Amino acid sequence: MSVKPQSATVHNHTELPARPDLIRLIIGIFGIGSSGPLIALSTMPVPTLIFWRNFGGSLMTLPFALRHKVNRTGVKWAVLAGVVLAIHFVGFFLAMRMTSVTAGTAIVATQPIFAAFFVKLTGGHIPQKAWLGMLISFTGVLLVTGIDLQLDRRSFMGDLAALISGALAAAYMLIGSRAQKTLETTSYTTICYFVCAMTALPMALIAGYEIIHFAAREWLVLLGLILGAQILGHTMFNITLKRVSPAVVSMIVFFEVPIAALLASIFKIGKQPTAFIIPGVILILLGCILVVSRTRAENELSPG
Repeated sequence: MSVKPQSATVHNHTELPARPDLIRLIIGIFGIGSSGPLIALSTMPVPTLIFWRNFGGSLMTLPFALRHKVNRTGVKWAVLAGVVLAIHFVGFFLAMRMTSVTAGTAIVATQPIFAAFFVKLTGGHIPQKAWLGMLISFTGVLLVTGIDLQLDRRSFMGDLAALISGALAAAYMLIGSRAQKTLETTSYTTICYFVCAMTALPMALIAGYEIIHFAAREWLVLLGLILGAQILGHTMFNITLKRVSPAVVSMIVFFEVPIAALLASIFKIGKQPTAFIIPGVILILLGCILVVSRTRAENELSPG
């Protein structure tokens, strides 16, 4: 008999996650952080890469998803999440090609700010100190990446694509949280990743991109993306969304920038980190601490 998944209502949108979820988020950010360097190593066309990355992820979670029943409402939300995720990926990769990688990465890191804004729009409460914490963390992101904004039209369009991508990533988090109120995580991720893949596939076919014939090196890089960014990254984040507010999960994304920079440095990929990476990471950490810290009044009002 299948047990209906419990709906874990999040009462505090800036509450520090419990230790198991905090560990999952730490694993997840290292998984997500591997995405940029691996994408830089790949020469697959963007829609093809999105297709295989998500199709592979859905195949890996499918055996676990088959153990659970699904309901129509949860499936609808999961399908929507898959479409939003695909458009986010397209926007992100488009930004990486039209503007500088550092500027694009920094702008996409506005995701937590969009997530907090969306939470507030849907009736959630975000304390003023949390907004300040996000601003401090975003300043840290700018230090890590370096302020590399350009003024030509192409770069501006790339920056705009990065901004839209950050907003879509936040929406994906909120939709995923809603879907998992009635779906198990494995069911949600399987549907979401599969829909994302099927959204990207027509893009690749219409554009006439290659789908199958690639060198062995490309498939190894793809496998790294599936295991790292998709399974250890996105899936770990999705697991925590059953109990942790999307605003807090999105905050962890701030750490994607220094981790990606560190991995790029280790493997000598692209622009090497500047001397500002350490103070940048410190600012990101301080901002996150400010977001999840609770005042004495909040502790007195908290049940238990």
